[in-house]
Amino acid sequence: MVLDGFDLVVLGTVIPTLIKSQELGFDAVGATFAATVSLVGVGLGALFIAPLSDRLGRRNLLVACVAWFSLFTIAVVFAPNVAWFSTFRLLAGLGLGACLPAALAYMNDYAPAGTAGKSTTRTMTGYHVGAVATAFLALMVIPSWRTMFVAGGLAGFALVPFLWFKLPETLPPVHHIPATAKSATAKSAAASPAGTPAATPDRAVAAPSPAEERASFRDLGRKPYPLIAAGVAVASFMGLLLVYGLNTWLPQLMASAGYSLNAGLALLLVLNVGAVVGLLIAGVLADRHGTKKIVLLWFGLSAVFLAALSIQIQNEVVLYAAVFVTGVFVFSSQVLVYAWVSQLFPVRLRGTALGFAAGVGRLGAILGPAVTGALVAAGIAYPWGFYVFAAAAVLAVIALAFVPQTVPAVSRTGASVGHP
Repeated sequence: MVLDGFDLVVLGTVIPTLIKSQELGFDAVGATFAATVSLVGVGLGALFIAPLSDRLGRRNLLVACVAWFSLFTIAVVFAPNVAWFSTFRLLAGLGLGACLPAALAYMNDYAPAGTAGKSTTRTMTGYHVGAVATAFLALMVIPSWRTMFVAGGLAGFALVPFLWFKLPETLPPVHHIPATAKSATAKSAAASPAGTPAATPDRAVAAPSPAEERASFRDLGRKPYPLIAAGVAVASFMGLLLVYGLNTWLPQLMASAGYSLNAGLALLLVLNVGAVVGLLIAGVLADRHGTKKIVLLWFGLSAVFLAALSIQIQNEVVLYAAVFVTGVFVFSSQVLVYAWVSQLFPVRLRGTALGFAAGVGRLGAILGPAVTGALVAAGIAYPWGFYVFAAAAVLAVIALAFVPQTVPAVSRTGASVGHP
């Protein structure tokens, strides 16, 4: 998740330098293209590679994807022009896109009953710790933009052996599980609260029956999942539009408002510090009061504070406080969507459902920087960029209002079989 956080903000930290120096031929249009292509790769990885974790297991997928991402992140350093820069970012994104859904599915495979919100949000703090560390590194090394990509790639390669040797595998084929383990898992699941799996590794591997072993996107089209998948998809789309739009363009938006480049980078750091605090608070509240209530509240407050940032703030303390509070609500809103997906879908569909939510959400991640980049090119990014972000948060509230708090699981034939 730290690597994903690096990828989240690295372009935002280097784009102003690349545009100003026009190195590699960068201008506002080239920067928008690079940001968009990067997210196309991440979206494709989430949609088509992440679901393999439901079939092949989480660990192998994570190791392969982190190694792939690291290789092509370092390759960016050697890009001779915008086209190659964008190509390497696209390829890196294919690997990284699968990591978030697989990692969240992994955590929820082992999460204690009733802690899906807290487990998901705490895992995702790594996402914003990575973003904060990247913004902090940028303050020290920019305008040496290549150093940013070297650091990200080397960090990934350093992580690979730890993933391989320290993580247990999950979701092996059902026929390899002893009958006694299946019996114990069934008893444990029966003792768990409705809608939450038992807190043992065995329940992650033994939950599917042989007929249900191979999950696919077609399962999301069976009742009662279509309406749920649609609502989650819209919310994830809007949530990642906010996350990537802000992290890619916030320094440039603030520069357009008259703030210095260093102030913009510092505000990017503050934004993501707020995100970490928001994640710690949101997960606890979601487990205590219900994920639906908290995610609706969080998106609603995001809209309010994003709209407020359209007002130019002269007092520096007030400005930093406003950006911090905005970070508290904006980023944890998106993570609460993932937590809710983990609760709504059964174990055998968890990786697939999270991959679908993240993959469709990445389309929003593509649109956010693209739309904001177009506003930057037109010279109207401030304040209209913040109005666009606020409207996206409102649309997420509307979409999630139609998703039920809980839902019964279904068999492959569509029959209700109880709670997931």
